[in-house]
Amino acid sequence: MTAPARLVVGCGVGWIAAAALGLLGRHYSQGDFAVRPDRRRFLRNAMLGAVGSVLALIGAVFGWLLWPRKTGAFGGELTVSAADVPAVNAPPFRSTAGHFYLAHTADGLLAMWWKCPHLGCTVPWVGPPESPHAYQCPCHGSMYNYAGERTGGPAPRPLDLMRVTVADGGSVRVDTGAITTRTDYAPDQAAPYPA
Repeated sequence: MTAPARLVVGCGVGWIAAAALGLLGRHYSQGDFAVRPDRRRFLRNAMLGAVGSVLALIGAVFGWLLWPRKTGAFGGELTVSAADVPAVNAPPFRSTAGHFYLAHTADGLLAMWWKCPHLGCTVPWVGPPESPHAYQCPCHGSMYNYAGERTGGPAPRPLDLMRVTVADGGSVRVDTGAITTRTDYAPDQAAPYPA
């Protein structure tokens, strides 16, 4: 069907529907449905309508405010340049955007989420010579070694790991959305890194 034909059919159907609804409206306005509300009923309905619309607006605003939105780079894939990759057993690289430490063990690279598995506190790097423990939770005292294994405190397990991929040229991609828990350290958890 061409555009002019659709226009003619649409106008014809619209005119017929409008005429039919007009006839129905005249028929029902003379029957029992033509009761005019008194002032009390009108004010009650107006007040209920106003309160209902305000509550719906407040609910929509709270829903919009409380809906989680992804902000920042956490949850995606981040690239760490080859210059930022630490040497073996050197202090780890700290990524503020990705919320992880990139540690270089003898087995390879580990990207550890800095969130404590105990109650979710941010675990800072302390490291030697200040402490024999590499990471210490300042809130509840959980302690971890360089590979993120729990060495003391109330934490139930080691620091969680993020997936690490070594790219050409020595840069590293860390997937902060792929977080895995572990019970202990195994050499296969580390991504081999060329010397």
